Amino acid sequence: MIVGVPKEIAPRERRVGLVPDALKAVLDLDCEVRVERGAGADAGFPDAEYEAAGARIVDTGDAFAVDLVAKVRPPRARGAGGHEVDSLPRGSALISFLSPLDEPELAGRLAAQGVRAFSMELMPRVTRAQSMDALSSQSTIAGYRAVLTAATTLPRIFPMLVTAAGTLQPAKVLIVGAGVAGLQALGTARRLGAVTSAYDTRAVVKEQVQSVGARFVELDLETGDAEDAGGYAVAQSEDFYQRQRDQLALYVAKSDVVITTALVPGQRAPLLIEERAVRGMRPGSVVVDLAAEKGGNCEVTVADEEVVVEGVHVLGPTNLPSEAPAHASQMYARNLTTFLAHLVQDGSLQLDLEDEITAGTLLTDAGRVVNKRVAALLAAAGGEA
Repeated sequence: MIVGVPKEIAPRERRVGLVPDALKAVLDLDCEVRVERGAGADAGFPDAEYEAAGARIVDTGDAFAVDLVAKVRPPRARGAGGHEVDSLPRGSALISFLSPLDEPELAGRLAAQGVRAFSMELMPRVTRAQSMDALSSQSTIAGYRAVLTAATTLPRIFPMLVTAAGTLQPAKVLIVGAGVAGLQALGTARRLGAVTSAYDTRAVVKEQVQSVGARFVELDLETGDAEDAGGYAVAQSEDFYQRQRDQLALYVAKSDVVITTALVPGQRAPLLIEERAVRGMRPGSVVVDLAAEKGGNCEVTVADEEVVVEGVHVLGPTNLPSEAPAHASQMYARNLTTFLAHLVQDGSLQLDLEDEITAGTLLTDAGRVVNKRVAALLAAAGGEA
């Protein structure tokens, strides 16, 4: 089986699907690897390292004319050069982030092309799949980078310092959403010397928040069953969110940095911080909204822009993992190669559709969208499943 690694063409994307150190694991599966020329350059992996690891360096077309393509971002239009999906041969396979719950029409296009597609977002959160969980690995990088972004924007330093010139008080950092990104942000802010706290609708994460030295913020709200079977937060009523916004505003006003990470799969990010709450923060304070790509947790967030409201800086980065492309690619490649080893036997894909990992990630097969939730979304939008 031939595995292709094309260069990512999404704007500001610097990651790559496989890194040189990951090639041995793929070659050991009796696979050949073709890497598009320059695919890893932006992440710090030159073509020579891929060749030394056993890959063949090829042009764009040859990176797609393979049995299986390993990508990071969903296939997209090349402008006047057509769409990446059109370069995938009928009967080939694709492993990538595919945004299936947000862009079901892409799943329809892949099905029409006859591509067997596996979506990394659909990886089930079970113990066996932890080493394949790319959402978690990339969220780890995002949480880390969010704190560094805030620290370089804040006109103060994070740690408390006692100096001959006086005592500098530590920054107060509030994290909203204590998932993988949120917990990594808490740990990073704590290591930089900040006083940290976190809020999450899921009371079960209280111990995790406290384990990284942060205070768990508890609001006067009835959260009920706030976590789904996959460990993600579930959507709440608008009345719940309004009461949550009102109470959170008090904690936001006392914070120097607020980092929001709250997402509900397949839905717009919940609005947690209103503009009035931003205006209640001290000038110079910073909000980093990691949900910007899904509409934002903060009312004034604009994706990939910095908005200043009465001296408060609101940042909406949509791809922080790409700002640490070497390690982000290394982690993603480990997720992908472990998943590939789960799917490949004797140099070819051997699918056990009774297996929850295989069945859970399979998005399209035999010309159809086989994920029921995505198929329903596509049908509702007027597409063909």
